[in-house]
Amino acid sequence: MGDSIDQDCERRSGPCQGCKNPHTKGASTSSSVTATTVAPSPQGAGCKWSVCYDFGHTPLQKLLKALTMRGFWLVGVLIAAITWAQMKSATPAATSNVPSAWGMARDSAQAVPAVSVAPDTAVLTIKGLCAESASNSSIRSSNPDCETVITRAQFERLVEVLHTDKDSQTRLQLSTAYPQLLVMAHEAERRGVDKEPRFQERLRFARVQILSQELTRELREETSQVPEKDIANYYRANSSEFEEVTIERMVIPNRAQKEAPGAQAGNKSSEDSMIAEAQLLRGRAVQGESFTKLQKEAYDFAGVSGDSEPNPKMDKMRRRGLPLTHAAVFDLKPGQVSPVISDATGHYIYKLDTREIAPLDSVKKEISIVLRRQQMQNVIQAIQRPFTTDVNQTYFGPAKDED
Repeated sequence: MGDSIDQDCERRSGPCQGCKNPHTKGASTSSSVTATTVAPSPQGAGCKWSVCYDFGHTPLQKLLKALTMRGFWLVGVLIAAITWAQMKSATPAATSNVPSAWGMARDSAQAVPAVSVAPDTAVLTIKGLCAESASNSSIRSSNPDCETVITRAQFERLVEVLHTDKDSQTRLQLSTAYPQLLVMAHEAERRGVDKEPRFQERLRFARVQILSQELTRELREETSQVPEKDIANYYRANSSEFEEVTIERMVIPNRAQKEAPGAQAGNKSSEDSMIAEAQLLRGRAVQGESFTKLQKEAYDFAGVSGDSEPNPKMDKMRRRGLPLTHAAVFDLKPGQVSPVISDATGHYIYKLDTREIAPLDSVKKEISIVLRRQQMQNVIQAIQRPFTTDVNQTYFGPAKDED
């Protein structure tokens, strides 16, 4: 259930030649450009999908490839609901050399700051695209007497529902992908693709998915407020979670890195020598010798070189900040030195200096996050609890144990 709340995002990049790095903003060559859009996925809203359009080939061919990527089809579902209402007939432009959507958006972004554009001002104009031709397959797909106008307000609503980044670069990239998607959707409608059973089934599933995601968003907003008394109660009931200690830690390598007194690098004798050295250093630590001095000697013995003075002190450590096999350190008393703790990464010796409980004010935000997550889980479980699902194992096969 936690995965459904702490939704993670995956990145997928479309293969093409010429892209230096599909995840690097603005990475492109003269023959390609990186376009990033955002689509809700089964793993959560707001996931980025990087799509590399190689304009060395036909743009529509590249876009068709991009549309086959997992999760990307849902962008079209989201924007289909707001497209054709924005269409209008218009007089064709005086010039026949209509600039591309990418060029228009790029020049506009460079010339006019977004804050100076009124909400009802066009930010994207797609020449030749109109709703009327979609309803009549005998009419050509491009009509010079039509244009689709997308205003700043309409574009920003799209940005909002897609949960995309609001920086100028991401908006510019979306201004490339969105018109191409509209053109593809328009042609699909002209061909009657939206009447096919396959499309209807995908649309039905997309509706279920989007409804679930929107409900999750509403529930998150409803559970976002945590009363102060609940935070205080959690703090008192779980004070050990906020125990913080100042410790000193000495690390002795498992093996000498080069020939050292009494040890030869890389053999069993070296390992035994390091264990014996760790025990000797621990005895000296119990006698009160400085951990800084002892750590330096441990490195010298193991042949570990370094220019800086070792700093063994670790401030405000929580239990979760150390490996589970080292958790016994928190049971030490101030001034006490631990036994040698050995694992695959080395030999460790700890000394506990101070112990305290972090004050409530310093951990309120942390507690609030925990309680919001718990509230969200409880609400979702309450919704799901009345429903059960019988799975036909004859059809699906037995469930496999997850690793």
